[in-house]
Amino acid sequence: INETVIENYFSPDDGVAAHILDTLNSAQASIYFMAFSFTRTDFADALIKKAQSGVTVQGVFETRQIAAGGDAAWDALTAAGLANLRVRQDGNKYNLHSKVFIIDQQIVVMGSYNFSRNAEENNDENVLILHSPEIAAAYYAEWQKVWGEAGR
Repeated sequence: INETVIENYFSPDDGVAAHILDTLNSAQASIYFMAFSFTRTDFADALIKKAQSGVTVQGVFETRQIAAGGDAAWDALTAAGLANLRVRQDGNKYNLHSKVFIIDQQIVVMGSYNFSRNAEENNDENVLILHSPEIAAAYYAEWQKVWGEAGR
């Protein structure tokens, strides 16, 4: 659309996780994320590998989801102990309901798809992968606001 490449996938039929993993693995400089529910350890493993290779990885998790036991990815990322891998818990009094990755300030992964096995296998979800520096800049501005409000 208007020279912006937009990929559109639906779960459980389109193998959404594989498309997201491909996009995460393509990162060269940075990955920023905001996650309501983030329990996929394969996504966490990909983020750790990218951080080990020198890519900046920073993200914000919804605090209530971690407290409710959705902490597998949180635990993996915080345990990694890498200087260029930092995560925080959301600091606002409402739910952080975002499901967003911003890759290299060029690509945005977003939609109703939580970063969970249920989203991949059981739920009817959607994801858009938007290849647009302008859209990425808008999402990054929101990410910076959320990051600044997040607990450490």
